[in-house]
Amino acid sequence: QAPLVESGGGLVQPGGSLRLSCAASGQFFGSYTLGWYRQAPGSQRELVAHLTPSMQVHYADSVMGRFRISINTLQNTVDLQMLDLKPEDTAVYYCSARGIGDYWGQGTQVTVSS
Repeated sequence: QAPLVESGGGLVQPGGSLRLSCAASGQFFGSYTLGWYRQAPGSQRELVAHLTPSMQVHYADSVMGRFRISINTLQNTVDLQMLDLKPEDTAVYYCSARGIGDYWGQGTQVTVSS
C-alpha cells in the first residue's frame, strides 16, 4: 500500500467548499511534518498548510482563514477542509510527510470554476 493516498478532489464553483483527505501510514504520525502542497499548471509546487510533530500549524497567506488542516490519529488521515474556494485555488493537491525522508501522494485535482 502506498504510504500516502489522497481523495476528495473535484470540480466546485467559486465560493464552494471541498474536503481533501489523505490516508497516511501510521509511522508518520508524531514524527513527520504532515501537510498539503499544491501545484497549478506552469507554477512551482507550493506549501498550502502543514502540521509539525509538535502540532504547530502553518498556512500559506493565500489560504489563511479559508482552509483548515487537521489530523485524525484513529483513522490515520490528514485532512484539508477548504472553504470559500477561488479560481486561483485550482491545482493538483499533494499530501506530504516530511522528516527522515520526504514522501508524497499521487495528487488529487481541485478545479474551481463556474
